[in-house]
Amino acid sequence: MKMNEIKKIFRKIKKYETVVVARHIGPDPDALSSQIALRDSIKLTFPEKRVYAVGASTARFNYLGSLDRISDEEMKGALLIVVDVPDARRVDGAKLELFAEKIKIDHHPVEEEFCDFVWVDERACSTAEMIASLILQTKLEITTEIAEKLFLGLVSDSNRFLFTNDSSNIFRITADLIDATNLKLPTLYANLYKRPLAEMKFQGYIASNFEITENGLAHIYITEDKLKEFKVDPATAGNMINNFNFIEGVYVWVILSEDKQNEQIRVSIRSRGPIINDVASEFGGGGHLYASGVKLKDPDKIDELIEKLDNKLKTHK
Repeated sequence: MKMNEIKKIFRKIKKYETVVVARHIGPDPDALSSQIALRDSIKLTFPEKRVYAVGASTARFNYLGSLDRISDEEMKGALLIVVDVPDARRVDGAKLELFAEKIKIDHHPVEEEFCDFVWVDERACSTAEMIASLILQTKLEITTEIAEKLFLGLVSDSNRFLFTNDSSNIFRITADLIDATNLKLPTLYANLYKRPLAEMKFQGYIASNFEITENGLAHIYITEDKLKEFKVDPATAGNMINNFNFIEGVYVWVILSEDKQNEQIRVSIRSRGPIINDVASEFGGGGHLYASGVKLKDPDKIDELIEKLDNKLKTHK
């Protein structure tokens, strides 16, 4: 089935003179690397096409490559490929109604049908893994630089292969990238794991101030004042969520950070016990079984969310 999907996507890419690749707002390395690697591969394979990667840039991940600015006119009648996006409201930089056709490539559970063709593989640990399969199993061209981006997306979303739904495939894809491009791995980690000193101090603050329930639920609410004190933004706390795996006695952990500019509270949830994406969905969020997120508009919902997660953990135990 996967091969049929891959071939169909390749035929669509061949058909259109203009191809736009988009991803979700507030991008992580997986979303950006998937988007930019796919754009670069299509441009390399079909130099006569107009191919763009759109969305807001983020200085933290500049090492993954630059993004494009395009007009509404250039979107009209083009092919849109959205990567790593579960629902339409989270697509960044593309007006969906302008495109002739839309394709979605994602490893998250389906939350909304908004594209003409969908390739979703929940067994994949990252969208980068899927984009690598698309490139390696079609006539799309690959270079060392493209392979580097895909590897960084793959290794970041799997947390260095700790989170794998299909272990054999993720290592097979990695081996294929190495074989195809003579990829050198050790030098790639520096950008991915380099952190400002302020972030490391902030991480220490989070670790020192978690509240932990009797059932093993760790949670912390971070105010805007605290973010300003450590000179970090609201997304930083959520990006740190995976740094708190394997704490003895903690099975579900939640970081809530105040985002006054967008009038919301960013919530990142992880579990190494009960499934938690169903609870996230109740509050308008979603994600993977053991890795989910929510953007709360109502602060009064915080206690309810924590209580539901704690009860889920209690039942699980």
